[in-house]
Amino acid sequence: MHYFSLAAALVCSLSCLHAQEINSGPRITAQGNAGVALQDIWCLQSNQAGIASIHKPIVAFACESNFFNSGIGTQSAVFAIPYHQNVFGLSLQNYGFSEYSEQKAGMAYARSFGGTVSASLDFNIHQIRIAQYGSAQTWSVEAGMQYRADDNLIIGTHISNPSRSAYDAGVNAVIPVIIELGASLKFTDNVLLNAAIVKELNSSGDFRSGIEYTPVNQFSFRGGIATNPFRQFAGFGCCYHSFKIDTALSLHPDLGYSPQLSVAYEF
Repeated sequence: MHYFSLAAALVCSLSCLHAQEINSGPRITAQGNAGVALQDIWCLQSNQAGIASIHKPIVAFACESNFFNSGIGTQSAVFAIPYHQNVFGLSLQNYGFSEYSEQKAGMAYARSFGGTVSASLDFNIHQIRIAQYGSAQTWSVEAGMQYRADDNLIIGTHISNPSRSAYDAGVNAVIPVIIELGASLKFTDNVLLNAAIVKELNSSGDFRSGIEYTPVNQFSFRGGIATNPFRQFAGFGCCYHSFKIDTALSLHPDLGYSPQLSVAYEF
């Protein structure tokens, strides 16, 4: 009964607090989790259309301590390889602790059309595992688009799980239907602004915004906010030749801090 009570309480709390949110990597996280109009390898975890801008194979790994000292963690890995105007991607994520975990594996395809429009489709396998009580699996799809209005402005849109796929009735966990719309603006050569509206079905919307300041090519400083609930984000990134390191720190008003770190390598 101890494990069942613990798992049930965790699942219920996650459903209310959305603590199992997909980790979109430190660069996007630090900008308020507003990644629908950004272009980055970690778009595999936000809007897969953003990987259409990738020109070389790249792999990245991230680790997050969810709500510092809670014992809950997230480990993620993403990989993308371009082929002509096409980009293929793979994403993996594990969330939870020893007695309870959620896994997600995604396979994505993105294509650029004339450098102006990019579109993507992503197929995901989900699994929940509870110690001594087994596991359950299901699937979902995602689709996204980005439109480059000019050299400085990108508009993006994305939908997760439009088919409303779900675990069987015995599992008290859901895969939400989420619609996102946003834009990123290169305000100056050194400043990138982005914002997004995120709406989960049967829930109130969330406005997210962020900024990235790059004083020199090798260093970037980032910050952002989200409104539902109100959260604050900050982070920085640096690159050296083919390596890139990004960090982020998010603050939830009730659950506290969640630091994360990622390392990427471009071949």
